[in-house]
Formats: sequence, structure tokens, C-alpha cells
Amino acid sequence: MMLEKFALRSRALLAGAALSALLAAPAFAVTPADTLVEGFAIDDIISMDPGEAFELSTAEVTGNTYDLLVRLDLSDTSKVKGDLAESWTVSDDGLTYTFKLKPGMKFASGNPITAADVAYSFERAIKLDKSPAFIINQFGITGDNVTEKAKAVDDTTFQFVVDKAYAPSFVLNCLSATVASVVDAKLVKEHVAAVTPSADYKWDNDFGNAWLKTGYAGSGPYKLREWRANEAVVLERNDNYNGEKAKLARVIYRNMKESSAQRLALEAGDIDVARNLEPNDLDAIAKNADLTTTSAPKGTVYYISLNQKNPTLAKPEVRQAFKYLVDYDALSTTILKGIGEIHQSFLPKGDLGAIDDNPFKLDVAKAKELLAKAGLPDGFKVTMDVRTGQPTTGMAESIQQTLGQAGIKLEIIPGDGKQTLTKYRARNHDIYIGNWGQDYFDPNSNAQTFASNPDNSDNAKIKTLAWRNAWDIPDLTKETEAALLEKDAAKRADMYKDLQQKIMDTSPFVIIHQQLEVAGLRKNLQGFKLGPSFDTNFVWAVSKQ
Repeated sequence: MMLEKFALRSRALLAGAALSALLAAPAFAVTPADTLVEGFAIDDIISMDPGEAFELSTAEVTGNTYDLLVRLDLSDTSKVKGDLAESWTVSDDGLTYTFKLKPGMKFASGNPITAADVAYSFERAIKLDKSPAFIINQFGITGDNVTEKAKAVDDTTFQFVVDKAYAPSFVLNCLSATVASVVDAKLVKEHVAAVTPSADYKWDNDFGNAWLKTGYAGSGPYKLREWRANEAVVLERNDNYNGEKAKLARVIYRNMKESSAQRLALEAGDIDVARNLEPNDLDAIAKNADLTTTSAPKGTVYYISLNQKNPTLAKPEVRQAFKYLVDYDALSTTILKGIGEIHQSFLPKGDLGAIDDNPFKLDVAKAKELLAKAGLPDGFKVTMDVRTGQPTTGMAESIQQTLGQAGIKLEIIPGDGKQTLTKYRARNHDIYIGNWGQDYFDPNSNAQTFASNPDNSDNAKIKTLAWRNAWDIPDLTKETEAALLEKDAAKRADMYKDLQQKIMDTSPFVIIHQQLEVAGLRKNLQGFKLGPSFDTNFVWAVSKQ
């Protein structure tokens, strides 16, 4: 029934003989040999424009349909490797990055890929000024100077000029983010819409943004054929791709939000991959001889944080006590089973300088001793804002129980994402439980928010997680800024190791676990792997037996 209903909705969407055959097939039909079908909650997609998109599902689509100058090296995620760029150099003063493009490359349209396309891609991302633009903005790039700071020297040479002598690894990691995807300038310019300049937007066109919300102008292994909101995304092999061609002709992401529905469709053969599975469904898949699972740690950590505006929570001994009042082992075997692994430092595994020390265990006696030193031998009352849904609700309830063993009476205040985040961002909480994911694959993305707070005033412009919890840390802020300028990768890694240790020991953050992304798949799939980030969940190497 699920497949038949999907076919009725999407027959017009998925034109073409092979796709029509797939979607008109009886329920529980085996998927075609040349097509990968994934059940995936893709309702977060709002735009396919790489200069605008900032959602996890879109990042995955973009990672398979667009090329970048450089891309994360999955064999060593502390490094990048060339994608469109054949090589690059950094000037002696550390300010100018010069990229030489590989020769003879084409977009899916057939248009040649040139340095002018790279420059236009940077220009439009900055001038559009959508959410992900800050990743490039932070190098001193603005709408007024972008054409000078990001320019084509000739057809195969692109130059990028930054405002400080940053660590090259930081700059290159940022250029591996989705916002730096290279678009087909000729094709995009054919679809620009006129705009009347205003105080908020001073350019006279939309740089093709309206068209690219659903259109495609890339050069990746797959090309976007169609996106229908809350229904499906369809990719087709790009035969003009400059590298090894995709093994399958197409990839279909079917919007399926419920874990149980994905499991049933996977068991029946309606889909090849199930992407949003909860622990119970994972257990069922593990017992099915036709299915298997795969997982990968993602750059997202879950934590609780203590607002330092609360004088009780601001006591160093109280901050330390909380770290001993989480039953990490119980969480890992129940609520987080298969979807998270205990990880107590702010840098996720895979980042340059990430440590994997987990020194804290549930130790009520030690916590009570610390509370007594803080003058609170009988505990105290406090509230925690919790976004309803798993795993946060289950984690909060577990923590509520273990805090109670030390005399701390925790009141859970449930709310939706908007309610809890609005309160958290206004610094009006006592305790908050949530997660933080990397904006780009570089240690600065997390260090800057957990270990930096340039201005602790209520009207500060830079509102990191340290700021949200009113943690005033001028010394750690300076150390975080210094790590951005350390060019030696080994020394830079050591600086982040030191920062993580200090945050672990003294901060108001209790970091609990790192997200594990899991997928169930049929055993006839070959080459399906999950990457360390959603934009590295590559599917072009996938084939079927």
C-alpha cells in the first residue's frame, strides 16, 4: 500500500519509463537493479540552492550533486583533498590562497567549468547573504569586496584572499562546506530574476535563487532531477561527471518520517535503505537475515548546560557534581543504544585534535561530597527545559532520577523546539538539554561556541553557547582565537586538546554523547557507507548484486 500510494502522488513527478515502472509496481515489489531507493525523513528541505540550503537532508543531496574546490578526505578527516582543484598554494603572508583547477571539466549541462564559475559561486553566496554565508563571511568577505577577494585570475586559476593569516586547515575545511559548492554561472545567469534594490538588499537581481530553490546547476556524480516537498527527491546519474561515474542510474529519497514505517518497507523490499531507525526497529532488523545495518559517528554532540546567571549553578563544585550525576552507562544501553555513543568532550571524533577521554561515571557519593563543599549538603531545586521527543526526553528523565539521588530536585519543563530554543537563546533557563552540530568540518566550529565568549553582556552580538549560559571566559576565548592562527597542524591539534580538557574539567557543560547515524539496508547493496557528516553520505559508489 505504501508504494502504491507513493506512485499515485508522484507519477507526474517521476516521469520516464524506468521510474514509472518502479512507482506503478505492486506493493512490496523489489526495487529496480539500477535504482537506489532510500526511506528518509526529508521534510526539513526548504531549498536546493547550495547558497541558501542549511538543512541536513539538503546537505546530503548537495554532497552528491555539486562539486567543491576541495572536499573532506574520508581516509583522514583532519585533511581535505582536491575536488575541482588539482592543487593549491598559500602565500607567505598566509592571506592568499591560489587554486589550480583540473583541466577539461564540465558541468552536467555540458558547459565548461572555469575559475569564473568558482568566483561567481562565491559572489552569489555572499551577496544572497543566506544562513550559511557566514562560513565565508568570517574571512572578511563582504558583498562589497567579494569580487576582489574571490576572483578568477584566468580560466583555470582561482584566488581567495582572507583578512588574517588563519590556519590553512581552517580555511580549507570551510571551503569544503556546502555553501562553497560551485554552480554553473552561465546556466544560473539564464534564470536570474530582477530585484528592486532596498535597504536590506542592494543588488538588482536574485542571482538565480528563486530558480535554484528547485533547479540544478552542478557538476557532481548525480544531478538533481526533481524535488517535491515532503514527497521525494530524485537524482539521476550525471554522465558528464569528471570522476568515476556513478554505478547506479538513479537515486530516490522517499519522505518517510516514522521508524516503524521505514523498517516495514525495508523488510518488504519497497526500499533499499532505511535512514531514521530507532533502537527497537534496529533490533528487529538485526534479526532479519536479508538485512544488515551500518553506522557512523556524526559531528553532533548532546549536552546539558547550566546557566551561570543562577548563583547556585555558578558554583564550581556544583558544575563538577553534575558531571557525576549522569548514568552514562545506562543511557548507552537503553535510550542511546545504536544511535549514540558516550563522548564527553566538545569536539566530535574525527575532528583535528579531538580527544576521546570519558572520565566521568555515575558517582553519587562523589557528587554529594562536591555539593557539601558548595554549602548544599541537602541539594536544591532547579528546572530543565526539554524539547519533547527522543532521545532528549528520555535522557532528561534519566538525569532527573540520578540528580534526585543526590538531593537535587529537578523539574522538567517540556516544550517544542521553538519554545525551548527561544528561552535558551534569551538566557532565561536554569538547565537546558540539547545538541550542537558542526556548521563546517573544522574544530573551530565547536570550539568557538563551547570555549569562547567575547562579550558576556546581554546585548552581545556574538552569542555562543558559552554566552547563552553566561559563562564569562576571557582567557579561554583568547586561546580559541589563537588556535585559528596556528599554521602547524600538530600544534593546532594540541591547542584543541588542551581546550577540551579545560572545558571538560571546569565548564557548565555536561557533554554526554556523540550522535551515531544508523541505516538499515538490504544485503544486496554494495558500497553503501555513511560519512562523518551528512554532506559526506556519498551514494555514487553504491551498486547492487
